[in-house]
Amino acid sequence: MNTTQHRVADRPRARGTDRSLARRAELIAIGRKLFADTSYDALSMDDIARHAQVAKGLIYYYFKSKRGYYLAIIEDSVADLVARAGGETELPGVTRVHRTMEGYLRYAEQNQAAYRTIISGGVGFDAEVHAIRDGVREAITDTIAEGAYGRSDIPRIARLALLGWQCSVEGITLDWIGRGDPARETVRDLLVKLLGSTLRTIEELEPSCPAPPRPAA
Repeated sequence: MNTTQHRVADRPRARGTDRSLARRAELIAIGRKLFADTSYDALSMDDIARHAQVAKGLIYYYFKSKRGYYLAIIEDSVADLVARAGGETELPGVTRVHRTMEGYLRYAEQNQAAYRTIISGGVGFDAEVHAIRDGVREAITDTIAEGAYGRSDIPRIARLALLGWQCSVEGITLDWIGRGDPARETVRDLLVKLLGSTLRTIEELEPSCPAPPRPAA
């Protein structure tokens, strides 16, 4: 995401850049697991350094502070999720929506700790963390709008309805990865059908946003 990219860009370039980026990515991967299993307040920088088996100063070098480290973890997870959900933009609308939900669910299934971090946070009410999460919602809402209407610039009522659907997707997905059933394909079809209902409701309230034709049975 932009904030993370800016932090990296602002740091003086040094020899061994590829190795430095690999080490930073390794620290973020470790942090995903740590913050998934332990609350933010319960982890000290000493704890993080011990688990990562590095000097504490190295974490400060890359991330400036524990908070910077935590935000970098969230931003990295967000980039993965949005990229997975928003790919294959050349596909027809209906196919793209199915692929979007399939990619979203696969990501959540294969990266459960990161997904919970994105959706649930872990530092109480943190405005910056919530802003990152809201950015995910906006990006995925844009993806759905592009697939349904061919554009992301849609009326406020339509965006509000899609945001509501997105929040229901998050709740269903969190419950699903916690239980492991039903099958991913069934959950995907459920979310797509709920989206279809949302799009038809949008059409009733905002005729300028007609719902795509239902796929043939």
